[in-house]
Amino acid sequence: MNPEKLRAAILIVSDTAFQDPSTDRSGALLADTFAREGGDQWVVSERQIVRDDVLAIQRQVTAWCDRSDYINLVVTTGGTGFTGKDNTPEGVGPLIHKHASGLMPIAGVRNKTIIITLPGSPKGAQENLLSILKQLPHACKQAAGEDSRAAHAGGVEALEEQAGTGNMIPSIHHQHSHAHGHHHTHSHGGHTVPKAHTNPADRPISNDPKEGPTQRYRESPYPMNSVDEALQLVLENTPPLKTTRYPVKDHLVGHVLAEDVQADEPVPAFRASIVDGYAITVSKDAPSSKGIFPVVSVSHATPGETSPLELGQIARITTGAPLPPKATSVVMVEDTVIRSTTENSQEEKEVEILTDAIKPGENVREVGSDVKAGETILKKGEEITAIGGELGLLASVGKKEVSVYQKPVVGVLSTGDEIVQHDRPGPLRLGEVRDTNRPTIMAAVKGWGYEVVDLGIAKDKQTSLEHSLRTAMRSASVIITTGGVSMGELDLLKPTIERSLGGTIHFGRVSMKPGKPTTFATVPFKTDAGLHETRLMFSLPGNPASAIVTSHLFVLPALQKMSGLVRVGMERVLVMVEHDVSLDPKRSEYHRVVVTAGRDEGLKATSTGGQRSSRVGSLKSANGLLCLPAREGKVGKGEKVEALLMGRVRGF
Repeated sequence: MNPEKLRAAILIVSDTAFQDPSTDRSGALLADTFAREGGDQWVVSERQIVRDDVLAIQRQVTAWCDRSDYINLVVTTGGTGFTGKDNTPEGVGPLIHKHASGLMPIAGVRNKTIIITLPGSPKGAQENLLSILKQLPHACKQAAGEDSRAAHAGGVEALEEQAGTGNMIPSIHHQHSHAHGHHHTHSHGGHTVPKAHTNPADRPISNDPKEGPTQRYRESPYPMNSVDEALQLVLENTPPLKTTRYPVKDHLVGHVLAEDVQADEPVPAFRASIVDGYAITVSKDAPSSKGIFPVVSVSHATPGETSPLELGQIARITTGAPLPPKATSVVMVEDTVIRSTTENSQEEKEVEILTDAIKPGENVREVGSDVKAGETILKKGEEITAIGGELGLLASVGKKEVSVYQKPVVGVLSTGDEIVQHDRPGPLRLGEVRDTNRPTIMAAVKGWGYEVVDLGIAKDKQTSLEHSLRTAMRSASVIITTGGVSMGELDLLKPTIERSLGGTIHFGRVSMKPGKPTTFATVPFKTDAGLHETRLMFSLPGNPASAIVTSHLFVLPALQKMSGLVRVGMERVLVMVEHDVSLDPKRSEYHRVVVTAGRDEGLKATSTGGQRSSRVGSLKSANGLLCLPAREGKVGKGEKVEALLMGRVRGF
């Protein structure tokens, strides 16, 4: 027996025990089980209690697994039930690099550490541990890199004899075959042949960072998608819409209605004058409106009661003021003259009306003539714009709040050991690059009308990336990263998303220029309330022009769809190019241009200059992208081409 003992760590997942460690019974019982039943092969070197929280679980497990003096075996107890607060499976599952089906609900290997999840009850935890304890030393040694051929030299029987048991559970190591004269068919003793429970197409295809640079792909394993195909994948995998109630105030701007809105009251709510003049009572049986009349009252556009108007009387009235009871019409002030005033000459006493053509209802806004009570004033899917018309309409009928689609919160993360804060004082050291992408993309997202979370800079280490992304998922539903998506040994975003976060990469390459390595993924996430949600991750190239172009092409439509908009993406227009533009024979290109409105020629497009993807200057003043097809040749000066508008068009 190897005199060096295997190191085990016990993680107790319990909100109660976290508050009062004396309530824990499972931790001590498991430690005693290792000591009494472990055949003197184990030492429980660490024992910790954490809250039943995904991030807390993951921080402790990765701390044990990802260090150089790693723990051989991590055993968790608790948090494996079915309530919303049971988070151990969600916390541990994405951390596992190689799953071991058949052991426990969640079990497998992370780096060189075996992780096993046990129930929270002391009895259940002990019984489950005892059922596999004698097989674990062999499994831990294999996970640590012990030579498999040497370990199997005596066959399965020798392994079982060494463990002191028959074959009780499936093997934790991978299924394998040996071309050395005997075959592992094992129909005896109830031995279970390992069986894969996933389809090859569903397994990660990204580089495994643990294999090192010599084993990385020399060409991308991801199929090349057209821009249209990639955009379709984005829209198909955008999560379902969520709704919320919002007060009718200025911050409602940019939201999309999630239901039809009906008026609770009419507009106007009273009969109102549409001119300055004099209210009068006219009808077929009444005297002519022409003549001299006493002015008996004044009606201003202020709240309050007014006295009824009798035949032969008139009342001075201002625009928007309510008509006195019994008044039928309003005579414009232009059709009158003053005939007498009060003794102090401050008020009109008598006014002559110069026309007898006044009809009932003339110059009067009737109740509900603009909006009737119960009328649908805005429809589901309409956006509340900054122009103000929709907000004004809601306010006019007294709406206090409306149902709208929630707008997603966007997190922006830069990656790379070479990236430093853009405003860091002092000169750059050799190899350092100021962070251009993060402030640029954050400004774009804010300009689109969405809340942005600054996620900072993550280093080119899988643990740093994983921690940053897990933290990001708690504060943002859409995460934009830049850098780390190409073919270098430190391009770790794809493997981190697939292997560490359990995400699905829907595309990893797009046939476009700039932006070829653009990556889009969805990652499952469980909220603190126990809700299962999906997070979108857009991993964009690190070159600034590529990052901005792809964010407009792919991120913006996803945000708009999540916000409830039906028509998504940039507006597409026809422009006349002001100079020759060369084409790329292999990839479609999105050429940065300044679009202006001509007096007679319509929209014109002028290039911003050199289009190298790293050239930040090509973004200056750009408000459009020429959509250039992949073919030989060029687009000639004066030809019309489709363009996508990133910003407002300048006039002539």
